[in-house]
Amino acid sequence: MNIRDDIPPSEQRREASTWQGGARAGYPESRVEHAHIDLALNAWLGRLTGYISPAALAAAWQDWAAHLLLSPAKQTELAVQAAADWSEWLRYSAAAMLGNADEPVRPLAQDKRFSDPLWHAWPWNGISQGFLLSQKWWHRATSGVRGVSPHHTDVVTFVARQLLDGMAPSNFIATNPVAQQVTLQRGGENLVRGAVRAVGDLRRALAGTHAPVAFKPGRDVAITPGKVVMSNRLVELIRYEPAAPQVHAVPLLIVPAWIMKYYILDLSSHNSLVRYLVEHGHTVYIISWKNPDADDRDLSLDDYRRLGVMAALDTIEAQTGAPRVNACGYCLGGTLLAIAAAAMARGGDHRLASITLLAAQVDFTEPGELSLFIDDSQVAFLEAVMWQQGYLDTRQMAGAFQLLRSNDLIWSRRLRQYLLDIPDKDNDLASWNADATRMPCRMHSEYLHTLFLKNRLASQRYIVDGHPVALTDIKAPVFAVGAMTDHVAPWRSVYKIIPLTDTEVTFLLTTGGHNAGVVSPPGTPGRSYQVSVHPHEAPYIGPDAWQAINRRQDGSWWPAWESWLARHAGSLVAPPDPVTGPAAPGSYVLQP
Repeated sequence: MNIRDDIPPSEQRREASTWQGGARAGYPESRVEHAHIDLALNAWLGRLTGYISPAALAAAWQDWAAHLLLSPAKQTELAVQAAADWSEWLRYSAAAMLGNADEPVRPLAQDKRFSDPLWHAWPWNGISQGFLLSQKWWHRATSGVRGVSPHHTDVVTFVARQLLDGMAPSNFIATNPVAQQVTLQRGGENLVRGAVRAVGDLRRALAGTHAPVAFKPGRDVAITPGKVVMSNRLVELIRYEPAAPQVHAVPLLIVPAWIMKYYILDLSSHNSLVRYLVEHGHTVYIISWKNPDADDRDLSLDDYRRLGVMAALDTIEAQTGAPRVNACGYCLGGTLLAIAAAAMARGGDHRLASITLLAAQVDFTEPGELSLFIDDSQVAFLEAVMWQQGYLDTRQMAGAFQLLRSNDLIWSRRLRQYLLDIPDKDNDLASWNADATRMPCRMHSEYLHTLFLKNRLASQRYIVDGHPVALTDIKAPVFAVGAMTDHVAPWRSVYKIIPLTDTEVTFLLTTGGHNAGVVSPPGTPGRSYQVSVHPHEAPYIGPDAWQAINRRQDGSWWPAWESWLARHAGSLVAPPDPVTGPAAPGSYVLQP
């Protein structure tokens, strides 16, 4: 069965040959059999290294070490600093024994490892301060070395941080006063239960399985009533039942990222953006991506555009008769939506009434901390892993995200579970986070090469149907949302949609991260946002200046967006006729 039946057979053969010989292996067609040996070796090695390229790490270390060797002034600076830190620690330790010392180093605001009062008593304060001084020295040693490439500096600094996080005194019962106190109070029961939990985690890791999730799609989450109105080999399209006496005439299509199950936007009733929109009179459609397997290895990024966004728009138009549709894309779904919108604008397809991009990047020159794991060496390594199994597994992606926040997601979690016997609290967002999807080999390779490494969309070199597309062709109004502490799609990168388009852009910056910042219903404590409209003819304002001049407003950003969306959703009319089909959430979201 051909994946792309509308492309002439000769072009399909040429594309398949290019993929198998070039993009997948990096070898000429005549030597593809040689590539299999290299790919198999790299795929086997990936299982030992956590799917991190040892060549990429070695190149970064060599760059840093060679330039440090050629920098005697930097070496002298580090030696002087080491002596000063040692002297400071001895002075502090002596004073701390007498109970009258000020701590020379304060942990970062997000570092809660030493926040318990027990850490501020001798000798634990001396231990924690020694660690923090060492951490500070290593940060100085791995950064600011003249001549080292910025990417290699980031990688070396990151690796040093991982090693230090693993050796933190909070991780060991012999140097953790909180763990010792709990052990004494519970007679060691916490250590026994923690050991049992650790063995279970190890067994699941070796077997490649996950702990069962507490919140099940269709039972606890993804429960907004709806029907599957279209299905193909890649997506199910869900239409939700109206929950208001009248609805807006212009329907809304939501495009989630293919890396996630769609119900991030339809969690428990109180956390569901879909339910919120339906209750405010919007006819909502959402794409549910298939969880691909080895048979889907040759699905391309363009297949995701055609079988996903474009097929959904065609179905909505045929079903509702609406000539215009509002569209919303989240994360990579927003990137895909931007590609589709630019291609539609180039081809004279004006069905998009508005475009909303939630934590979505269209320019990848500043992609955030994920760039630590993406360079030519790392991509080649990932391609070897994907070549062998046909997809990128959820475990292989989760490891990178956990390393970015290893203090919170790895070591602090193990401290709570293994030493303190504090199990994780079940909630809908945590269950969703453990229910990720795979990504087909070809599509993910194309995404990494064309968008992440070569940045072709922002530079008008991304090809759709044989022609480059430009975001400046988009004339529909845009609403873009960035999250202040987002490490996946940094808000300053999301902000670049303003200079890259030639249309009115409303930009909103909310508190929170990539997921919690978006899943922020009214009533969520501690939430605030900033928002302003940037007319297409207005002069450009940089992100930091924009943040400084716009007033912060308390509360959820959802009402502000819904108010903007309603202005582009037409008049209120009677709800559409009921539709038939399998009940939401459908079958694709249930695929393991």
